[in-house]
Amino acid sequence: MRYIKRTIEAALSRAAKQFPAVVVTGPRQSGKTTLTRGLFASTHRYVSLEPPDVRAAAADDPRGFLSLHEPPVILDEVQAVPQLLAYIKERIDANRGRAGQFVLTGSQNLMLLQGVTETLAGRAAILRLLPLSYREQVGQPDEPLPWDARAAGRPRSLTIREMWRSFLRGGYPELAGPRIRDVALWHASYVQTYLERDVRSLRQVGDLTQFQAFLRLLAAHSAQLLNLSSLARDLGVAVNTVKAWLSVLEATYQIVILRPYWANIGKRLVKSPKVYFSDVGTLCYLVGLREPESAMAGPMAGAILETAVVGEVLRTLTHRAEAPEVYFWRTAGGEEVDLVVRSRGKLVPIEVKLSATPTRAMARGIEAMRGALGEPVGRGYVVHPGDQVLPLGPHAVSLPFAAL
Repeated sequence: MRYIKRTIEAALSRAAKQFPAVVVTGPRQSGKTTLTRGLFASTHRYVSLEPPDVRAAAADDPRGFLSLHEPPVILDEVQAVPQLLAYIKERIDANRGRAGQFVLTGSQNLMLLQGVTETLAGRAAILRLLPLSYREQVGQPDEPLPWDARAAGRPRSLTIREMWRSFLRGGYPELAGPRIRDVALWHASYVQTYLERDVRSLRQVGDLTQFQAFLRLLAAHSAQLLNLSSLARDLGVAVNTVKAWLSVLEATYQIVILRPYWANIGKRLVKSPKVYFSDVGTLCYLVGLREPESAMAGPMAGAILETAVVGEVLRTLTHRAEAPEVYFWRTAGGEEVDLVVRSRGKLVPIEVKLSATPTRAMARGIEAMRGALGEPVGRGYVVHPGDQVLPLGPHAVSLPFAAL
């Protein structure tokens, strides 16, 4: 499989020059191993803790294992031997001034980050690697976001059919090349592996069949306000069970919970969060979509495009080692903006529309937000599947998805 250059490479290289350890975490198959081995091929040894014999050796004699694999070293899937972190700390403290000793990767946010924060606090930089952004897929990983100061404003070319085909495929690196032809089969295998490996390792899930039904139901509610009671009623489970399952999905990077932007504007804002699947390909698979035509014409089309937009912004910011400040804005009266990004002291409102023919009416929510909020609201964007960049009034512009 060809190596795909990632946006995070610059931040990862900087971190390895400043910290004794760097932790790269993220969902399975997001490219952590390929990234770290490719970036540190000439400087670091590589050891995977996945094989049972290697895992047993590290668990039985941690000091001996680390002596055998002297730094600088990449330790892949380190959450498989969490007790190893205490001995890594011991090695780091013996030579605290040496940067880049350990590059650690792991797939489970909850387990790995708990061990890192408890054991390697102050000694490790923590970076997240998500599936490929669109800009990474097209070979422009360092392309700025439209509202960045250095944005060139040159839209890429992408037909509507190509766009929807890319949504069905999603962003996992294995699907970026020609080798995987049956995309649905790959996603089916990924979901099954995720259920069997990650979910079973977290104790909140008992009935995997029911949990899989929950996955599909949640996918059908993607980009909507999260109603825990309704989900629990439809599944015949307790609300606390749904909360626990959501925490599992968040911990393993399968979903993103978007909170409402709160400001004292004299109106009661909707307080419920919205839920999105982290990978739009996973979403399409779970709701049973297999062809671009059925995806773009079906009832989930708006949610799919919105999921892709939210995912692109989150992945780009995350891979730049920034902490994404992203929200949505919605009042009880129905005024709303799908996505709000805080950037350099301004709020960037983003609306997502299915029509490829932009009109001023599409920016109505952006204008309402500008009128309601006391904080500075920057220029807004209406993201659509077409190819037109047009002014939509004094404070908004239309933006093709490919230019996002």
